[in-house]
Amino acid sequence: MPSDLTRAEVLRRAWPIILANATVPLLSLVDTAVIGNTGSATDLGAVALGGLVFNFIHVGLNFLRMSTTGFVSQAGGAGDAYEVRAVFARGLCVAAVIGLVLLLLKLPVTALSMQLLHGSDSVESSARAYVGVRLWAAPAGLCTHVVRGVLIGLGHSRALLWLEGCLNGVNLALNLLFVAGLGWGATGVALGTAIAEWFGFVLALVLVRAALRKVPASKPLTWSGVFRASELRVLFQANADILVRTVLLLFGFAVFTDASAQFGDVVLAANHVLLQIISFCAFFLDGYANVAESLVGSALGAGERRAFDSAVRRSSELAFANAAVLALGLFGFGPFIIRALTDLPAVQAAALSQLPLAALYIALSVAAFQLDGIFIGATRTRDMRNASIASCAVFVIAAKLLIEQFGNAGLWLAFLIFVIARALTLGAYYPGLRRSIADLPQRL
Repeated sequence: MPSDLTRAEVLRRAWPIILANATVPLLSLVDTAVIGNTGSATDLGAVALGGLVFNFIHVGLNFLRMSTTGFVSQAGGAGDAYEVRAVFARGLCVAAVIGLVLLLLKLPVTALSMQLLHGSDSVESSARAYVGVRLWAAPAGLCTHVVRGVLIGLGHSRALLWLEGCLNGVNLALNLLFVAGLGWGATGVALGTAIAEWFGFVLALVLVRAALRKVPASKPLTWSGVFRASELRVLFQANADILVRTVLLLFGFAVFTDASAQFGDVVLAANHVLLQIISFCAFFLDGYANVAESLVGSALGAGERRAFDSAVRRSSELAFANAAVLALGLFGFGPFIIRALTDLPAVQAAALSQLPLAALYIALSVAAFQLDGIFIGATRTRDMRNASIASCAVFVIAAKLLIEQFGNAGLWLAFLIFVIARALTLGAYYPGLRRSIADLPQRL
């Protein structure tokens, strides 16, 4: 990779990832509209509960994508095409095993999910069917996470856009057929999604094969190369660290939601609306963080500090500028967005009262996003784990103190402290990460 990137080069990598990320909530919105207009309230509730189960599975197991991106980008930066393939194969095996375990444990997984979530008897029955059908695609969906990691790690962001666009397009078409056309309700949504995930996995293999052809290896891949004990230990440790980090972040958001509920239904609904806006903005910031993962990993693999500095600087410049635009846009157009998302006057008023803090959250969160991307690319997962433990503890303490003093505004202030703490704790490890690159041998 060049030691001095331009903003245009970073932007060229980022925009396909941003569009690819944006297809996910768009599909969910269309699915909701389809089932909401052609199905029953029971079907809609079942899709909501069942979808929550799979959101947790895919978010919780996203370490399959993250670790793959870091290790692939480092191997690519070092010019080790053989190790790129070995990382891909290891990740694929781990994802397939986890997916098969979920499938084999389908009945207890479904039962446990319904015990944790609460719905009417009819909704729970439909949700069980939804979860049971979608679990048949668990191996495909998790293996596709690994392919996403390879494509991002190698900088093939347009191939990622093709993958997400085709996968979600097929999903949408099948859901329209099964739900609007055949009237299969929540089960139709689950079946359409399951078929689309298997289709997406096949397409992902085609795309990753084309990407790997551009980095030919000098020798064929062997099982001994894939399953080297030392490399497997490193992979499992990295995945465990990222899993802990992800669970703690999910816990932080769960604490926020639970605390919101204690203020009543109106505040809970208002905070949910603002979180949906924040989540949408996160897709833009994630694009630059994903580019940072690839570029940082490549620079570290090559042992080039100048390339590392350039990757961090250029991706962060664009990310911070984007965050500022999003925050100002929310501050200026937030009232219109809130009114478009809910027509309940009380919810609108409650959301508007916290709108400035939500806009500030977007502006400040970019530092945590970027540092996440940098540390994922460097596979400094232990630092990420430790930073998450510290920042989550800070958030819980801040929430307890500030809620008592300022109510819902105090909760939002604690949420701001949470994202600032995430950046500060990771930032404390950054100088050591940067210094470590100089210790690597320089390539001639």
